[in-house]
Amino acid sequence: MHRPLRIAIIGAGPAGVYTADSLQKADIDFEVSIDLFDRYPAPFGLIRYGVAPDHPRIKGIIKALHRVMDRGDLRFIGNVDYGTDIHLDELRTYYDVIVFATGAIKDARLDIPGVDAQNSFGAADFVNWYDGHPDVDRHWDLSAKEVAVIGNGNVALDVARVLAKPARQMLETEIPDNVYQGLAASQVTDVHVFGRRGPAQVKFTPLELRELNSIEDCEIVLYEDDFEFDEASEKAAEESNQVRNMVNTLTNWLLEQEDRPEGSGASRRLHLHFLEAPEEILTEHGKVAGLRMQRMELDGTGNVRPTGEMKMYPVQAVYRAIGYFGSAVPQIQFDEERGIIKNEEGRVLGADGQPVPGLYTAGWIKRGPVGLIGHTKGDALETIGHIIEDVDHLYTAENPDEQAILDLLASRGIEYSDWHGWKKLDNYEIQLGDMKTANGPVERERVKVVDREEQLRLAAARAREAAHS
Repeated sequence: MHRPLRIAIIGAGPAGVYTADSLQKADIDFEVSIDLFDRYPAPFGLIRYGVAPDHPRIKGIIKALHRVMDRGDLRFIGNVDYGTDIHLDELRTYYDVIVFATGAIKDARLDIPGVDAQNSFGAADFVNWYDGHPDVDRHWDLSAKEVAVIGNGNVALDVARVLAKPARQMLETEIPDNVYQGLAASQVTDVHVFGRRGPAQVKFTPLELRELNSIEDCEIVLYEDDFEFDEASEKAAEESNQVRNMVNTLTNWLLEQEDRPEGSGASRRLHLHFLEAPEEILTEHGKVAGLRMQRMELDGTGNVRPTGEMKMYPVQAVYRAIGYFGSAVPQIQFDEERGIIKNEEGRVLGADGQPVPGLYTAGWIKRGPVGLIGHTKGDALETIGHIIEDVDHLYTAENPDEQAILDLLASRGIEYSDWHGWKKLDNYEIQLGDMKTANGPVERERVKVVDREEQLRLAAARAREAAHS
């Protein structure tokens, strides 16, 4: 074939960008022409809307993704919603290969009584709020004084840290103004983080844990009865530097706490509980009024079993941080139990269980919401390996001209953003940060634009075309 293989990647988050980058860098004897679609005007998905704004190291991944997109060999087409603005059969007219990298943005379900009460929140929704997601309401109810965070992963610690941190300490990040105002008005005094297993089995990373100690005006509270270690726990600490570091950090904090005078004077407290599993969210007049937890014990293998002992916590809000879950993709077979596209090593499967020619998947929607962002690179390599294997049978697009898809979007009146537009939006957010820095108490790296229409005003390609015509 004497033309490039036309590839559409649905989702311009880390999984989509890594897949595109890996294809461009692959040692192959054919050319590729890649378009990255996203339903939002801005790229980067999880990094922009799913990572806490006070994570400068992880946010640095955006710089790496930006360099990939800035090379000029990939095309970004934002504000185009697959399944609404364009459909599978249409994409197959313009592309030989379609890779779904739509991620997982919903909360996994916690099936306990009271979970649907007012002020019982999914952690993903809260993360979307403080990250300025354009589809989320600008207001968040932070009237509760005592809150519970259920989960022992990095997202649980992100949520707890943001709830416990003084708003002034968050001001140096990119948080939108409405988020700063909301956090400044927060009534939170006590944040309780609950994990069903012991300190040696937590799922967060040492960096996340240590960041808790940097929260100003906040005291970390631990409980001696929670520090239970069985044979499997001790073995895990011996064999894993990460487990050993976290156990040592937690144990040292407990010892320091015993030596600390009562009444530190901190206005907020962050309580870390282990070996407690949620049984019921207690309600009063439809609102969260407490949390009933069951005490667990280690069984010798690192797993836990219930003891039957119950404890009540008088909290007025609950944040469920037990994991993310993928959403079904139109016209694609979906595994409702695992929350992923049905696939075999990245090849999308049809209703008959066989791979569908030309359809692939990558990232969390392929494997589930597990692993750190860096793990997505290896995942992408597996998928593109199969694209390379299948290439001889993939040249199927009836209209592979690169302009054709843009003409279709224009004919439908769809305002799409492009890479040049994103750079304008990016620079505008940095300028907003400079303005706030000049007129405020701290230096601000940027101020994120939340409103979708405002994002489009800056980033839409058609608006620029009209201005020059």
